[in-house]
Order: sequence, then C-alpha cells, then structure tokens
Amino acid sequence: MTRPLPLRRLGQIWVLAAALSGVIFSGVWIGSSRAWDKHLTHSFIAGFSLYEALRQGTPLPQDIRAEPLSHEQSALAEAGRFERLADAPHPAYVTNLSIHSSSIDPLLGDTLILAIVSDRLQYKVGEITPRPRASAAEKLGNVTQILATYCSNPVIYARYGLGPWLQIDGTAVWGCNARPTDWRLLAAVGLFLTLAILLSQVVQVSSLFEAFAKRLRSHRRLGGPESYESDGPSELKQVVDAVNLYLEAEHDSLSKRAVVLSGISHDLGTPATRLRLRARLIEDTALRTKLEGDIDQMTGMIESVLTYTRAELNLEEPRELSLSSLVEALVDDYRDVGHPVELIENAPLVVQGMGSLFQSRKGQATIPQDRRVIVTCRPVGLQRALSNLIDNAIKYGRTARVTLQADSRNATILIEDEGTEFTLDDINRMMAPFQRGHNTTQVEGTGLGLSIVATILSIHGGSLAFEQGDVGLRARVVLPR
Repeated sequence: MTRPLPLRRLGQIWVLAAALSGVIFSGVWIGSSRAWDKHLTHSFIAGFSLYEALRQGTPLPQDIRAEPLSHEQSALAEAGRFERLADAPHPAYVTNLSIHSSSIDPLLGDTLILAIVSDRLQYKVGEITPRPRASAAEKLGNVTQILATYCSNPVIYARYGLGPWLQIDGTAVWGCNARPTDWRLLAAVGLFLTLAILLSQVVQVSSLFEAFAKRLRSHRRLGGPESYESDGPSELKQVVDAVNLYLEAEHDSLSKRAVVLSGISHDLGTPATRLRLRARLIEDTALRTKLEGDIDQMTGMIESVLTYTRAELNLEEPRELSLSSLVEALVDDYRDVGHPVELIENAPLVVQGMGSLFQSRKGQATIPQDRRVIVTCRPVGLQRALSNLIDNAIKYGRTARVTLQADSRNATILIEDEGTEFTLDDINRMMAPFQRGHNTTQVEGTGLGLSIVATILSIHGGSLAFEQGDVGLRARVVLPR
C-alpha cells in the first residue's frame, strides 16, 4: 500500500509543475515566434532584392527564379488573362497590383506590374501600410512578406517598365514548404491543459477535506460509522485518525457513564423497594407521605440522569418520517386523555407568481395545508423532547397550543402556554442541568427536563429557544429538513 504524500509535498510538486510547464511552453512560444519573425524578415529581404534585380538587371536573389513568357503567353498576360496561362493554378485567384518607382509622380518612373495567381486565396495587398515615403523595393518586400504569411504556393507574373513578362518562382522563400512549423497554438493549449490538470488536482484534494467535514458535521444528526476512512494527503489521514480516536473515546466515556448509572439504578431498586415497604408501616400519615416523596424523587432523579445520558449516547438510528403526522399523533394522544392541548392550523400559504410575455398581471397560487413535512430524525427521542415541552406548558401554563410551520430549509414547532410566573431569564437559566425554579417545593422534578430536550434537539442539528408569545411563553423548536 502506497503511503499518501503530505499536502506540503503535493503543493511543492504542483508549484514546480506549473513553473516548469510555464517555462517549457513559453520557450516553445518564443522559439516559434522568433522562427516566424526570421521567416518573414527573409521574405521581405528577398522581395526587396528582387525589385532591385528587376530594376537594374542584376542576378536574382538566391532561391528565386524567373523565366520569360512566350509570345502567346505574354499576349494573354498583357490582356490580363492570367488564369489562362499554362502554369497558372486551377482554380485561379488573381491579385493585381502595381508598384511605382517614384512616390511623387508615377509618370516620372517605371512601374512594376504584378499578377499573383493562387489556387487558395486572393491576397489583401490593399491593406499594406508601409512607412511614409517607402521605396518601391520596400513595397515589394511588404508584398512578399504577405505571401510568406499565408500557406500558399502562388505563381507570380511580373513586368518591370517596358520589359518582358516574367514568371517568377519564389516558393522556396515564401511557399508553404518554406514556412516554419508554428507551435504557438500547441504551446497555448498545452499550457492551458497543464494548468487545468493542476487545478483539478487542487480541487480534488480540497473536495476530500470538504466531504469529510460534511460527513462529520452530519454525524450526530444523521448518524454515521464508528470510524471514518478517507483517501487523500497524509494530513487528512491524520485528521481522520484523530477524529476516530476522539469519537471512540467519547463513546466509551458515555457508555461507561451509562453502565455506572444503570448499575446504580439497579442497585438502588431493592433498597428503594424495602424503604417503600417499611414506609407503609409508619402510622404517621404526614411523615409517611414525605418519606415516600423523597424515595420517588431519588429514583426519579436517577432515571432522569439515565435518560439524559442515553440522549447523549445517540443510540437511536435516524430515519425519514412525516413530522406533520408525528405532531398530530402526539396532540391527539394528549387530547384523548383530556389534556388541554390544541393543534393550531396555519393560514394558507400564498405563493406569488411572475408575469409573462402575454400577461403582465402576476398570478398567485395557494399551497395545500395537508402537505406533509418530511424530516430525518430519531422518532423516539424527538417525541420525548416534544412531550417534555408540552408537559411543561400544561404543568406551568395550564394549556398547550402547538403550531407546525415549515419552509424549504427548516421545520419549526411552536408550543405556547397561557402564561406562567416564570420570565424568559428564568427559563433560559433552567435550560442548564439540575436548575429548577423557585417552586421546587410545589412541583416535582429533577431539573433535567429542558436539558434533555436541548440535547435531543442538538443531536438533530436543531435548536430550542423561548420567547414571549401572544398570550404566554412560547417554545420555538427548529429542525433542519
């Protein structure tokens, strides 16, 4: 099994690969550009020298040949029928131009008449913009430079002044075979592909961290394996191993706590039973009632601590269910036994539409109220949490009014009573473990109810908050969908 590379080493490899590819492809680009500049310069010099040779009657430049046309061919050339000449390519695209030796008055000097015949294109020599007061030789150099720019093997027919028509062959200078290979496009594509590959590697590594963070974030709410595995750099392996050790230690600690509390609850069962039997023998009714109340409070506290620990252990597997059905069934159970619990129907939800090309007035639609709100949760734990809040509303606020609201991201359950003597500060303080109100002598309890609710909702990725309602205090339970 190959050992994964550390992220630092991967970063160094990526930077070096990017730098090396930049140097290589930039070198290819620069080398190809220089070869092309040399080719175009050579073509310009050849055209410049060709004009001087035609004007002075000196030998032609190297790699350029010229042959006079026959009498019949010259007549066709004089008539401008260059496409009918014997060596003219087919199809024939003719480019005609004249170069005057005098830039002041063409009548004062000789004129070089050119006919460039190509089987591929017609040259845009009219776009040549030589420097001001350029000589005729420079203009011909610009023309041959244009010929060298495009891949074509044109046939040139020329006549200087009153001289004969000549067929000029310069394909060895400006033809297709004389062109250097242009690697610039390949270099640009290669550099782009290299950078794209390196960027994909960076994105892939970062996605591994993001995927693990997402799985770990949803571990408590949606459940997950006892240990994680992940591919990637060694730093990610170390993080995964550390998280696995932490999860194992946390689970072992909570399991040991539950085992200890279960043992204590089991061991206290027999003495508590004996105490109840002996309390029955006490003739003093008031004393017997107080003693039995203390026994019940002691055993109830142990059971509450066990419930709190089981909630932290998070042993129940999550599954999808209809939160609407759960809330309706819970309210019906309370109403069946005569408790004042009411399920409040929401007002119809109206969705505003958009206008169209054919109708400017915006429409609207009403979403049915019988739609199901689907969530992923632990049904037993969530039902216990909602039951605890409803019990508190009935115990301290006489009634409970339950409302279920939902949007695309969250489901919200509101539980409101008729008002109690507790303030919001008192309720927030009692959300801590073993914190009770000032009526501890009048109402039974252990001070763990709200702590258990908050723990269960936290496991679901939700939250619990209290606020002032329309009549009394309102508990707001928010669960992610």
